[in-house]
Amino acid sequence: MQLSVIKARALVGIDAPLVRVETHLSSGLPGFNLVGMPETTVRESKDRVRSAIINSHFDFPDAKITVNLAPADLPKEGGRFDLAIALGVLAASGQINTKFLSQYEFLGELGLDGALHPVTGVLASAHACAASDCKLMVSQACAPHAAQVPNCFVMGAESLLDVCAQLRNAKPIRTVIHHPRPGPIKQPDLTDVRGQLEAKRALEIAAAGGHNVFLYGPPGTGKTLLASRLAGLLPPLSTSELLEVRLIQDLMSSGNSNNERPFRAPHHSASAVALVGGGSKPKPGEITLAHRGILFLDEIAEFPRATLDMLREPLESGSVRINRAKASVTYPANFQLIAAANPCPCGYLGDPDRRCRCSNDQIERYQARLSGPLLDRIDLFCRVERLDAKTLLEKGSQAEKSAAVAARVSAAQASAYQRQSTLNASAHGETLANTYCSDAAKQTLTLAADKFQLSGRSVHRALRVARTIADLANADSIERNHMLEALSYRQINFNKGAF
Repeated sequence: MQLSVIKARALVGIDAPLVRVETHLSSGLPGFNLVGMPETTVRESKDRVRSAIINSHFDFPDAKITVNLAPADLPKEGGRFDLAIALGVLAASGQINTKFLSQYEFLGELGLDGALHPVTGVLASAHACAASDCKLMVSQACAPHAAQVPNCFVMGAESLLDVCAQLRNAKPIRTVIHHPRPGPIKQPDLTDVRGQLEAKRALEIAAAGGHNVFLYGPPGTGKTLLASRLAGLLPPLSTSELLEVRLIQDLMSSGNSNNERPFRAPHHSASAVALVGGGSKPKPGEITLAHRGILFLDEIAEFPRATLDMLREPLESGSVRINRAKASVTYPANFQLIAAANPCPCGYLGDPDRRCRCSNDQIERYQARLSGPLLDRIDLFCRVERLDAKTLLEKGSQAEKSAAVAARVSAAQASAYQRQSTLNASAHGETLANTYCSDAAKQTLTLAADKFQLSGRSVHRALRVARTIADLANADSIERNHMLEALSYRQINFNKGAF
């Protein structure tokens, strides 16, 4: 046989498009030509494949070898095609059985001795392979990771020789079985936070509706402590959501063995590329790594304004598209934002017990780092006040445990999904206003919008927060008291006056 076709998978973002590795042997001067838009690491596979074939006790063909990676307009990178290329050469030269080749997809990097090494993005390939009714052959180290994908037949091999033995049924490789995901780990509890009833209520509303939260107040009042408790209020990830999260983690070689929602807390010195994603070969940023989880921006006013403004589109669309000269990739970025900040550079603006040392110009420059359009995309603003020492040091705590709050959150989310198949943060504002809002609540919202000059986005976000409050109260429609509470979270008053 002078021509062979082997199936493999490329990696574009979190997608793994099919690649046909076509190998042809012809007469002429011996050579090894690789075509089909290969990057440098793919072109270097020629030397790895040659050595792996020879050291696995096969004959390397003394012929003109042409390997085409189709489709030709799809960029290919990494060592993920080594195994497929080696098998293509062996199949075209008649050294292995080709009867069962069409039943497999092959993914792996070869060592010079023929050993099979792991590659990144194996979960994306396993997910795509599961829909193609093929078996996936990967390295032994990658197999348990790829087996996290349901309905994917994963086989792990240690070397090129093992793969060839499997193809001729001489030494069958055991299929790696999909194991149930591990149980949840213990999260920090709300009972660790003394007082702060208003902030805890804001966290409960945020968890129930998927809303963004802004916590502000003097330093040391518990803003970071509160933010770290939000994850414990959220329901566990569904199977499909967990797979999305692990697909992203696999791209960054940061696979997580538990089933918890991501919690990302980048430092305020993070660059725009680190936060949003980018590079000549676009990689995901913190907002994508926080997909289906929480992005916590502590000291948000210390981030550069240009960096923060890059969050505006992802907060609305739930995804980010990164365009570069050689590639254009869309990554998911459906995260819940929690921001924390001091009201001024010294932190004591509006604190009745401490005198603010900042000038008006310093305060204006500090607060100007948070643009109006960005603040307009945040649903809940809550000031976290200083507590007295007696409250902080009292023994025991009468506060609700996270488990009790999480039960209410789960019930409220179930009501939202039953009503509109999505959380309230993504619900259609006009539908909520026309179908699930009382006349008194509409009138209250209209008066507030006129008085405070709320934007159309702010009106709809207040309506969604009110719907979440109604769900927590097990109410069928949004009433006036629900709307009043929602509007109380709409304004940010650093100085307890006007922003």
